[in-house]
This record gives sequence, C-alpha cells and structure tokens, in this order.
Amino acid sequence: MFRIRHLGAVAIVAALLAGCASVPERSAVAPAPVVADVRNPYPDYRWSNGFAPKAHEEATALFGPLALRPGDSRWAPAVPAAGEAQVVIDLRTQLLYVYRAGQLVGVSTISSGKKGKETQLGFWAVRIKKKNGFSRKYDNAPMPFMQMYDEKGLAFHGGKLPGYPASHGCVRLPVKFAERLFGLTKIGTKVIIEG
Repeated sequence: MFRIRHLGAVAIVAALLAGCASVPERSAVAPAPVVADVRNPYPDYRWSNGFAPKAHEEATALFGPLALRPGDSRWAPAVPAAGEAQVVIDLRTQLLYVYRAGQLVGVSTISSGKKGKETQLGFWAVRIKKKNGFSRKYDNAPMPFMQMYDEKGLAFHGGKLPGYPASHGCVRLPVKFAERLFGLTKIGTKVIIEG
C-alpha cells in the first residue's frame, strides 16, 4: 500500500513538473524593424536623386496645385536678373522646372520620348544652342529654341505637346516657354533628367 501511495505521489509531482516545463514563459516580442530601401528613396521613380520631387514641392508652394494641361506653363512673377540656371526634367510627371540663382522660376508641361525611344535619365549639360534648330535624324524637323544636351542630338526645344511621351527622345516644350528658357540658359547649364 505504501508503494501505491508512493507511486501516486511521484506521478502527481511528475505531472506537475512536466506541466511547468511544457508551458513556455510568455515574453513581449518586439516587431521586426521596418528597413527603408536606401537604394531608392523615391520608389515612384526608376531613377532620382531627389531633384524632381523637390522641384515639384517648390512649384506647388509657388504656383499652387499644378493642374497643368498639355502646353501650359507658369513663370514666377520675378525672375532674378543674374545667376546660374538649372533645368530639372521629370519624365514621370511630364514636367520641366527651371531655376535661376537657385530659385525656382518656371514650370512647364513636356512631351518626352515615347516607348522604345525613351528620353535618357541622368546628369547632363547644355552643349549646343540654336534658335532655329533642325533635326539631323528626322526629316529635318524644326526644333525651335533647341538646346542640345547630349552628343547624339537629344535636346529640349519647342514642339507639339499631346499630353504624353511622343517624341523620338527629345523633350518638347511649349514654344513660348522654350523661347524664354533659351534666354536664361547658356552653354554648360546643368540639366537633370529623372523619372
């Protein structure tokens, strides 16, 4: 009888110990940290160094919401008389921004390169300027107020603006905007194309 009691007590103690060992202790687990993709801080863009998003913010602050139709453009009420110009082209939004002396002074709709003839992204500089430019590749097509930024002939210039990418790689602008922009830039003006 002693043995049965002893075995019963051992069984109860063993069950209690086994129960304690099989229930894990609860502890607070911190959620996994969210890691930003530092390779592309602008996920809506294929390539950007932040110039186009910054230009868009500045244009919205200066002009209000940018609800521009094809061919529309805006100029600041006052444009600095001196200072370096810089051009920022946003292929994603089909807009061109122009700065003078570090200040945003204008924004315009564009038509960039169509599928298969996409406008190239990157850092460029105006290489050649011609008031009455003509395409060497495409049937001597007129390129008013042409400003070439690469050695293959890509440029921004006055042209048709259907509201979507439609050129052979150039960046088309409203002719009046292209004319005024022509007067602000010089050979060597920085051109940044993002998208």
